[in-house]
Amino acid sequence: MRRIYLPLTRDIVRTLKVGEEVLLNGPLLTARDVAHKRLVERLGSGKKVPVSIKGETIYYTGPTPARKGEVIGSCGPTTSSRMDPFTPVLLRYGLIGMIGKGKRSKEVCSVIKKFGAVYFITIGGAGAYLKELVKTSTVVAYGDLGTEAMRKLEVKDFPAFVSIV
Repeated sequence: MRRIYLPLTRDIVRTLKVGEEVLLNGPLLTARDVAHKRLVERLGSGKKVPVSIKGETIYYTGPTPARKGEVIGSCGPTTSSRMDPFTPVLLRYGLIGMIGKGKRSKEVCSVIKKFGAVYFITIGGAGAYLKELVKTSTVVAYGDLGTEAMRKLEVKDFPAFVSIV
């Protein structure tokens, strides 16, 4: 497996191959459906977003609350196709990577390639394991969404497979 350091660059993305196993290291954002909707609405109205997505990787997860002494609760991937309506806009505004599970629409596959971005898949059903790879977790936007608030995570050796590039 190859170690990849975040944030990603287009040069790194160009070296990735579909099916390649990687270990992601560094900062990434989390967001699910409602956070995506809010981001896209703000971008569409010309308003500033609460957190920059330019050059970022978003992990589609809504972690469970952390137990005492833990950084984060279980944080497995959610179904990525639910973010498909928002993905083209976010890619236009500089998003470079996405992590989730499942297929993407033909349109999203096309725009990922067009913008030189990457979609990684990670292990569904392994949220308890994946939480151990999260070293820090901070709410950065939409705290009112509770477990689905946007977070900034610092991950170490987070396993993923290159699915679309």
